[in-house]
Amino acid sequence: MTSEPRQKPAVQKSAPKPRGGGAGKAGGGNARSASRMAAVQALYQMDVAGTEIASVIHEFTDIRFVADDAEEEIRGADPQFFADILRGVVRRQRDIDPMVDAALATGWRLFRVDSILRATLRAGALELMERPDVPARVVINEYINVAHAFFDGEEPRVVNGILDRLARRLRAAEFEPASGGSAKAPLPGEPDAGGETG
Repeated sequence: MTSEPRQKPAVQKSAPKPRGGGAGKAGGGNARSASRMAAVQALYQMDVAGTEIASVIHEFTDIRFVADDAEEEIRGADPQFFADILRGVVRRQRDIDPMVDAALATGWRLFRVDSILRATLRAGALELMERPDVPARVVINEYINVAHAFFDGEEPRVVNGILDRLARRLRAAEFEPASGGSAKAPLPGEPDAGGETG
């Protein structure tokens, strides 16, 4: 009895398209949100197909962003912001991957996670590292929305957990309690900061 060799499942080598449900939050209305969605698609394509960065940037900025039938999720993307994310991930990948590895659950490594999830985490980590002009909570929320565009399962929660851990390490000051005038007034009978009873 001879058995035929098992065939490997086909791997999508071009950028994946977001699934229909839930994608409205990511892209389609804000140039940076659309750029993030496109960056995750492009990073996936680079990872899976081995496409060179210059080719991917050209494909997206000169063809996909301007096509009459451009995907809703990437329509209106900011080409410069998109390219900055890609170039940053490529330039800082040796810093990003060990950081994400350390934030993953014990026994998991970044190379073992789904390619789209890996691209999402890399892009989010890059923004946390190099885009102080974007608040950490905004970065986290944006990439949770990107994950929702591709996944129905636990992946958006994974993105939330990993990026939150990284943000608290990379941008600790943004997570410290506010001091000064933002403190709540004491309730009647409670001492205030100076020890006086209100």
